Amino acid sequence: MATADPPHPTRPAGTQVRPAPGRGRRPAAPPAARSWRTLRRRAVPYALIAPTVLALAAVLGYPLVELVLLSFQDMTRRELFAGTEPPWVGLDQYRTVLSDRFFWVVVGRTSLFTLVCTVATMGTAMLVALLLRRVAPWVRLLTGAVLVAVWAMPVMVAAAVFRWLVDPEFGVANWLLGLVPGASFERHNWFEDPWQGFAVIAAVVVWGSLPFATITLQAALTQVPPELEEAARVDGAEGPKVFRHIVFPVIRPAFVMVTSLTAIWTFGVFNQIWLMRSGTPEKEYYLLGVHSFIESFAVNRYSTGAAIAVITVLLLLAGAVVYVRQLVRMGEAE
Repeated sequence: MATADPPHPTRPAGTQVRPAPGRGRRPAAPPAARSWRTLRRRAVPYALIAPTVLALAAVLGYPLVELVLLSFQDMTRRELFAGTEPPWVGLDQYRTVLSDRFFWVVVGRTSLFTLVCTVATMGTAMLVALLLRRVAPWVRLLTGAVLVAVWAMPVMVAAAVFRWLVDPEFGVANWLLGLVPGASFERHNWFEDPWQGFAVIAAVVVWGSLPFATITLQAALTQVPPELEEAARVDGAEGPKVFRHIVFPVIRPAFVMVTSLTAIWTFGVFNQIWLMRSGTPEKEYYLLGVHSFIESFAVNRYSTGAAIAVITVLLLLAGAVVYVRQLVRMGEAE
């Protein structure tokens, strides 16, 4: 049978033994090891994002560099077919583009089109996202599935559907509007008037942009604490004031992000116009993307089209800088 250890002769019974200072602790790592661990910890995010950066540089960087170089040359079909180096002309292409009055008309038209589509997209997305908070879960789920299906729809399919809707002879839009007393829309051509034509094209663009904006804003609305809204209503605040002072400050970062991305995507729109006009858009329907493409591949002024494309990229970069600055300011405010 085991016996208990006798008490220590110089320590009363029941006294706990405390380890000497420093005993049982890990020895401090040398400065070199600490600096290596810090460097490794900081390098991990860069190592993880490096494949994406390299892929973007290969896919987007090389064509962009070639585009910039082409804008400083005078590429014609002779150099293209012969494979010879086109002559360098410096800033002549940019002088030609910037001194063209029609180019500035296209810039203004593109800016106005971007503004209208962005406001329509964000306004409709915000309204739909707010309404989805008040419906049954199965309705919310069904609406989300429909939005995802619309988002996955190819642009070519969406353009074909809208072309059928506004067809002069068999379009549903003309038939519905013809039911209005006093309205005559028989064989009405929506693209004969550029304002009506751009309204149809804007509908296609908003239709494609709405799912992303709605789903993102709906996700942001789930972060709004219900207790704050309830407290505001108890204090006498009505719906618009609750949204302005309680809801919108919470979803503001997501709203700014979606608005900026929608504006950037709309500014460079090309497919919707090209498809809605069957590959032959009139000058009244030129936006910057269409104008650059026509100058390059229809008129065969490749360097002029490249200069227009470079200017478009610079304008988009200016919008991206504004977007990043807004995100940084919101991060500092938080």
